[in-house]
Parts: sequence; C-alpha cells; structure tokens
Amino acid sequence: MKVREICSVLNGELICGDYKNDNEVSHAFASDLMSDVLTVNCDSLLLITGLANLQTIRTAEMSDINCILFVRNKSVTPEMKTLAEELGITLIKCPLTMFRASGELYRAGIKPIY
Repeated sequence: MKVREICSVLNGELICGDYKNDNEVSHAFASDLMSDVLTVNCDSLLLITGLANLQTIRTAEMSDINCILFVRNKSVTPEMKTLAEELGITLIKCPLTMFRASGELYRAGIKPIY
C-alpha cells in the first residue's frame, strides 16, 4: 500500500515526506513501547503509535523504519518534524485510535509482523 493510500484510508494528514507519497508499505507494527519497536526487523514497515516525541523518531531511525503513523490526532512538534525530514522519515497523523487504525489498515491489505 502506498503512503498516500494510507492517508486516504485513515483520513490522515501527511506531516512530512510528501515526496514519498508513492513509497510502498507492506507491514505495520503498533506499539507505544519503543523497546518493543527495537525488536522488529522488517522492510517497508509502518510504525503505528500514540507516543509523539523525539524518542519515537530516534527509535524509528535505529530500526530502519521509514514511516510513522501517529494516532489519536497526536501533535507533531516542529522539532520532531525537522528531525524526521533530516532522516527521511515520513510522518502521518490520523484521528483514529490505534486499534481502529490498525484494523482499517489490515482490512485494506497491510500485513502484520506477527
């Protein structure tokens, strides 16, 4: 599924990474525990989280995750956006809960890690 399709399915807002609208995402992982995120090893992964801080961006960098979805309309700070842009990480936010966003993406064809 392409990044722009993810935004469409979830009524999401692309915060940064618009030049990556056609990038493919095949799998998703939902967690607010960044220690769990560090254990995941998968290409073209979408991280779904409600934890909106710089640590989330840094964890994505360490895990080679190129796309983060913030649920529950979490605000992305200017510092988070700047860091994500520097690292080439796409940021999306949506109004849905983590459970609902995960379900909608699964129904649309995104595969789970486990």
